[in-house]
Amino acid sequence: MLNELLLRLANPISDGVFEKLVTEDYAKNPLVMMTIIEKLTLRAIAETGIRAETGKALSRPMGSPLRLSPWEKLLLNPRQLFQLPTKKQTEIKTEVTIGPNAKKPLKINLPILITGMSYGGSLNLRMKEALAKGASLAGTATNTGESSVTAEERKAGKFLIGQYNRGGWLNTPEQLKQLDAIEVQFGQGAWGGAVESSMNYDQMDDHLRELWNVKPGESSGKKSRFDKVDSPEDIINLVNNLKQTYQVPIGIKIAATHFMERELDVIGRTQADFIVIDGQEGGTAAASPTLEDDLGLPTLFALSRTVDWLRTQGKRQQFSLIAAGGLRTPGEFLKALALGADAVYIGSIAIIATLQSQMIKALPQYPAPQLALYNGSLAEQLDVDMGSKHLGNFLQSCREEMIMALQAMGKTSIRELGREDLVCIDRELANALKIDYAGDPLSQGITVPFAAK
Repeated sequence: MLNELLLRLANPISDGVFEKLVTEDYAKNPLVMMTIIEKLTLRAIAETGIRAETGKALSRPMGSPLRLSPWEKLLLNPRQLFQLPTKKQTEIKTEVTIGPNAKKPLKINLPILITGMSYGGSLNLRMKEALAKGASLAGTATNTGESSVTAEERKAGKFLIGQYNRGGWLNTPEQLKQLDAIEVQFGQGAWGGAVESSMNYDQMDDHLRELWNVKPGESSGKKSRFDKVDSPEDIINLVNNLKQTYQVPIGIKIAATHFMERELDVIGRTQADFIVIDGQEGGTAAASPTLEDDLGLPTLFALSRTVDWLRTQGKRQQFSLIAAGGLRTPGEFLKALALGADAVYIGSIAIIATLQSQMIKALPQYPAPQLALYNGSLAEQLDVDMGSKHLGNFLQSCREEMIMALQAMGKTSIRELGREDLVCIDRELANALKIDYAGDPLSQGITVPFAAK
């Protein structure tokens, strides 16, 4: 009865709206707003409104919504007859070593690491603890990001990579001696490279102020370059000095760019142990949409070009290679490894996994990232143990699915993956990546053993 009454009341309203849509002059027609949204996108309209309201550069969390790396056009190659699948999944190894030439290499159980997301500049302390504990449950490493080593994160993390950063917050012997690897951060994909930023005293809590040694009325931030580093030679000296001082692997992180080979030429002249290539799709807690959307190089192409350069220069064995930026699924991780990466970094998807059952604390009143961000309204409501459990589960789930795929491909180790394990449905992309096109027969240059062990 009530439904029928409501429908009767709604009928003349809906009739009037429909009549207006199909008869009103277009300029006065409500449909014009749909046209505007389709043309400009709702996101562009919203960002235009914020810019018009504030007159300041926007600060958008989680990175670019653009997905410019066409991972979905790549497929992995299983074997069945000419080469048999691996007999048992228990035979398949997923362990990798970052910086095998270092005095103290970083050995982890799977090639998935938690990327650099800083305490203070990005995430709150509870989220950093959860990420470290979750990574430890899976036997892999987490990364400090551009901040300091906190006692909480160091205790929670079995393996901790620290970013020697342009803010100077971790660049002391006391901090560096606590790390399992040191990553010199020259740039970040979601920031379009290296751009200065700062935080004021009143934007920090007491814990962060003490950690960063910020006094009342002061601010702290990262610069576009390191102090006293004004040339490629200075970069080389900085990295080599760290290599000579510390026994753990020393790495270099850069944002991917079309100048990849020129950037790599500088890296190749250092004594670094590993390279991190951060593609345009990388995430961040806060960067302007222009830096996120319009600068850089997609992860897929940057990775392929880096591997090609290292092989051409005879330096592939010198550097471990970590791919970062927008990677989300076990399949994408495997494809990156097949292209030549030794491991991958994940960020945004790791946060989503950590928040798995806790998003309901935020929604619908707040966006879910308010539980994770440093200045998030719900930072204190994050359950560290629950979050770490779900992240650990996510990583273990990824490992199991990757092992299934490796079995189908006849592999006994994740280190056996190569470009012969990939095929592409786009001819132009296949040529760029130097892998087979799906419409052509198997390349004669590719040789595959008859059977897996």
